[in-house]
Amino acid sequence: MILNPSRAVVILATAGAVCLPLGILFYQSVLSGPFFNADSHFTLAAFWFVLSDPEFWVALRNSLLVATGMLVVALPLGALLALLVARTDIPGRGVLEPLILVPIIVSPVVLALGYVVAAGPVGFYTVWSKQLFGVAPWNIYSPIAIAVIGGLSHVPYVFLYVSTALKGVGSDVEEAARTTGAGPLRVALDINLPLVAPALMFSAVLVFFAGVEMFGLALVLGNSNNFSMLAVYLYKLTTRLGVPAYHLMATVAVLIVLLTFPLVMLQRHYLKVADKFVTVRGKAARQRPLTLGAWRYPALILALAWLAVTVVVPISGITLRAFVTYWGPNVNLFDVLTLDQFRFVFSEPVLVRGIRNSVLIGVVGGGLAVACYAAIAFAAHRRNDEWTHFMDYLILVPRAIPGLLAGLAFLWVFLFISPLAPLRATLFSIWLAYTVVWLPYGARLVSSSLVQVGKELEEAAVSIGATRRRAMFDVTLPLIRVGLLTSWLLVFLMFEREYSTGVYLLTSGTEVIGALLVTLSETGSMNQVAALAVINLVLIGIGVITAFRFGVRLHG
Repeated sequence: MILNPSRAVVILATAGAVCLPLGILFYQSVLSGPFFNADSHFTLAAFWFVLSDPEFWVALRNSLLVATGMLVVALPLGALLALLVARTDIPGRGVLEPLILVPIIVSPVVLALGYVVAAGPVGFYTVWSKQLFGVAPWNIYSPIAIAVIGGLSHVPYVFLYVSTALKGVGSDVEEAARTTGAGPLRVALDINLPLVAPALMFSAVLVFFAGVEMFGLALVLGNSNNFSMLAVYLYKLTTRLGVPAYHLMATVAVLIVLLTFPLVMLQRHYLKVADKFVTVRGKAARQRPLTLGAWRYPALILALAWLAVTVVVPISGITLRAFVTYWGPNVNLFDVLTLDQFRFVFSEPVLVRGIRNSVLIGVVGGGLAVACYAAIAFAAHRRNDEWTHFMDYLILVPRAIPGLLAGLAFLWVFLFISPLAPLRATLFSIWLAYTVVWLPYGARLVSSSLVQVGKELEEAAVSIGATRRRAMFDVTLPLIRVGLLTSWLLVFLMFEREYSTGVYLLTSGTEVIGALLVTLSETGSMNQVAALAVINLVLIGIGVITAFRFGVRLHG
């Protein structure tokens, strides 16, 4: 099939942006040294070195164990909260739903740092617990704590997909079970659970995948006892050897991609199955909540307890730390309150530049990214040829590349391709990496708006002489402008919470808050870290409020 020029450009540009970084990773992994060294030659020595390194296998084992632990915590709790909020008469359903999704929009590294200053050995809640009860019965630096905290913070992902599936189940199916005497628990197990099984499986793969690629939480909470996971192993490989071992870093990156890509394909399978199951519903569109009776308030307490541990503790901890000079036992909170941390942040050119760059990346970069996602979505819109199927798989590829690896790959892209080298120290490098990393989500956001426009509207324009391109720009595009605005606001939130992709691209002029949080936390500069984290939360909060004012709902 002959491609029209504009569609060909979009497909080639997307393929280049996605495949080039991945190709350089694979290329570097089979060299004996950095790709820019003339004496580097092809070899598999790097694979033999990594696969014979005991620390790699320890990191792999830890990643799999943490991922499994996260799954055990997140899947049942997320499914239960989804059932309670979406299908029962639990008090405050309308307020609970957006609150449960808060961890999705807050940067994982902010949550991790929040737990350190809130529940660490001298954290606020640790000190207060010891003062009140004489003991603080937790240790957030243990592997079990990392798995539990990771699982709790991924409950919203399970909640999101399962609650969406539950909303597609008609009440008449449940009412038929009630007429036979089945109680709420029996209805949930025998009716709701089988119908949302595909959504549960998709969520399970997603949570397990997140555990395998975990970086921020493992780096912050596992650093004190040298608890390593795959992404942390890669991050520390340079400092461990003393020199940038590009070939070894690339090898680890390739091994991680080989591990994660099958999970992405499994996700795709379950997502397709879940979409089919959403149409399985009763004849009645109206839904009547299941009556919990005496269990209404215990259910509410469960939801509030999760919110307290997962949201209130870390966010309040990092916020308090930003407003005190120091903290420890026998310190009166009101005696150490200060704004000095924020004064310091706004007096440091590097940190100010990081804040400004983050705003630019989110506002301007988010808009440009949505324009790219729209072009990609239009290239596949209303078509069912081999190129559409190719694009369908192509936009999934970045999902298999964790942000840390994507940043590393794009660093090498700018070093490997000479014409791009001048762009290495500009915000374009950060923007490009962010845009590709979030491509699977951004393209789907725009596609969701496109499918809501009836095909007959475009056909009507074509029937009076308009070209397909003219029909899209004059008919379809104006009709989805609200969807594009929604996508832009959500991409803004994605870009503001991103932290790992910019770590390797961080240089003078390309500072962003997320990458600065990672690098500053490694130096122990907790005052600046806490203040920057609060500023990051404020930016995200402004984005959420703006999104709500435009009618965006995070659970939509």
